[in-house]
Amino acid sequence: MTFYFIRRFLLIIPTFFGITLITFLILQIVPGGPLEMEIMKIRMGGQKGSESGSNSGSTQNIPQSAIDELKKFYGFDKPIHERYIIWVTHLLKFDLGRSYVYSEPVWDVIKSRFPVSIYFGLIGFILTYLVCVPLGVYKAVKNGSVFDFISSSLVFIGYSIPGFAFGALMLVLFGGGSFWSVFPLGGFRSDSWDDLSFSSKIWDQLRHTFLPVLAYMIGSFATLTILTKNTVIDNLGQDYIRTAFSKGISEKRVIFGHALRNSMIPIATGLGHFISLVLAGSFLIEKVFNINGMGLLGYTSIVQRDYPVVMGILVISTLLLLIGNILSDMIYAMVDPRIRFN
Repeated sequence: MTFYFIRRFLLIIPTFFGITLITFLILQIVPGGPLEMEIMKIRMGGQKGSESGSNSGSTQNIPQSAIDELKKFYGFDKPIHERYIIWVTHLLKFDLGRSYVYSEPVWDVIKSRFPVSIYFGLIGFILTYLVCVPLGVYKAVKNGSVFDFISSSLVFIGYSIPGFAFGALMLVLFGGGSFWSVFPLGGFRSDSWDDLSFSSKIWDQLRHTFLPVLAYMIGSFATLTILTKNTVIDNLGQDYIRTAFSKGISEKRVIFGHALRNSMIPIATGLGHFISLVLAGSFLIEKVFNINGMGLLGYTSIVQRDYPVVMGILVISTLLLLIGNILSDMIYAMVDPRIRFN
């Protein structure tokens, strides 16, 4: 099995370069890139250009020498394959490039967003397991009951609603707009954070956390809850459970001491994706709540055609996802001795 995981780690290399190559090519050939946006801004007299770049085709009012300088600045004076080789060469030196928008190294721009994304990702991940696992066990025990039917309906309704749409709805209802003013409209903390007392800071942070985390979690509820329920039901039908009941062991001890322990095996495999979930965030949820994390940075970078930042986020998220998949397999093999990756 050791050779299997060695092969998996080696496969990260071609997979990683395949993903980055395809994304790089798409970014380079789509219209409305940074060069076209800069030309359009110049033609508009320095005003901020349209994000769509729909008028990027005409350059008749700008000297060709200026256009050539702009192409050189953005690297568009070279063929695409040379641009990718240059980008990979810098990447191998741990250089993600320089942001077009922030005029700073990409790594400096990205790392400042890590704490916010880790905060929401970690809380959402922990709460999802704390809520969905007990709920799935209870649904398995009450399988076919009214509670099981109603909770399944609510879970799948929640699963069908995109997290960003649910977040926008919650802001309309509870963000002080047309209905109730219970939570702030967004952001990570209040502007008066430094002037608040310790207890007020805790309350302020909780108010800014509740709705975004709820939007993060809603999509994960159905998958984890139903997976827990089905695995518990499957284990409750096994011979060793019937043997335990025949010995007079209490139902509570059989469920939590035997069935649930074995049911946690497939659920534990999801822990491998923990590192990617913590940092991945959600582009649209962070946009809806104006949370200054990795998701919002990725969204604004795409809109502003800040390609170095887009590629930097892609590099980090791709590596975390690929490593998380291998960790998931490792956890699976560790918790279930029957699994052999040969």
